[in-house]
Amino acid sequence: MKTKKNKTEKDFDTVKTFREIKDKISQEIKGMNFEQLKEYFEKTKLKTQGS
Repeated sequence: MKTKKNKTEKDFDTVKTFREIKDKISQEIKGMNFEQLKEYFEKTKLKTQGS
């Protein structure tokens, strides 16, 4: 039995987007020590409703 695969165009590629984000962060934190990493993540963390 053969199955048909409907190939649809994606408006948004989640895997590609998150890979790009991960690569950007990796480049930004490259070579940082622990204190610098803590400061970086504190500065760039997402704001939540409770904050």
